[in-house]
Amino acid sequence: MSTYLIGDVHGCIDELKALLAQVDFDPQNDVLWLTGDLVARGPSSLEVLRFVSGLGDSVRMVLGNHDLHLLAVYAGISFNKPKDRITPLLEAEDADELINWLRRQPVLQVDEDLKLVMAHAGITPQWDLETAQMCAREVESVLSSDTYPLFLDAMYGDMPNNWHPELSGLARLRFSTNAFTRMRYCFPNGQLDMICKDVPESAPKPLKPWFDIPGPVQEAGYSIAFGHWASLEGKGAPEGIYALDTGCCWGGDLTMLRWEDKTYFTQPSNRHSEKEHSEIPKAI
Repeated sequence: MSTYLIGDVHGCIDELKALLAQVDFDPQNDVLWLTGDLVARGPSSLEVLRFVSGLGDSVRMVLGNHDLHLLAVYAGISFNKPKDRITPLLEAEDADELINWLRRQPVLQVDEDLKLVMAHAGITPQWDLETAQMCAREVESVLSSDTYPLFLDAMYGDMPNNWHPELSGLARLRFSTNAFTRMRYCFPNGQLDMICKDVPESAPKPLKPWFDIPGPVQEAGYSIAFGHWASLEGKGAPEGIYALDTGCCWGGDLTMLRWEDKTYFTQPSNRHSEKEHSEIPKAI
């Protein structure tokens, strides 16, 4: 059995299948971890959801900000942006089934045997693992409930941006959602900065990438895998931190890590020749 970790797919079904074919992925024996943002921007979000949901228990994934935005669009809370290219999914006969499957997926994965943690954007240095798991269960509980549209309607916004155990209600859920799915930079005390989207060498002081502020999860010896930050191009993270989004939907690569021997595999984007995707933007 092998464990494979893949960065943000963003509707790139052909590249996903080609990447899995490189290693003869076997859903009966292997395990596939996905960093979230299965949908939007790429051409085939519908096909990606059908494929991944069909893999059953061989998949361990987390939700990303684009996945949550899709849920909000489907619930009538947000707008369907043409650049997201999700209309075929919204109009599909099996849309209800796929959306209900998606909203029941976790925002955090933890494997104690592998000492591996995965969240779409990462783990805020203000949380220990127990707190992260508690906050993840809270978000997952409301997403899987019948009242999930109320949460989706309230999740947009950058505040509060500082963790405190006494946070409650929608404010607490919004902080957790931002930490799990949107975070890039923090102030030295761990407070989230939700504005800066530059590459690290261009970020204003005193901001630091969240992974450059060692928190309790890293200090406890866990490795952390994440996506979300395509402009990192998989580079610049310290030991034990695995940045896996390499901008496939923007003309980069889809990247996969085989956990057991830390071997990387890449599949070039089919959109290298498209002018509008010739460079990965500073922020996605």
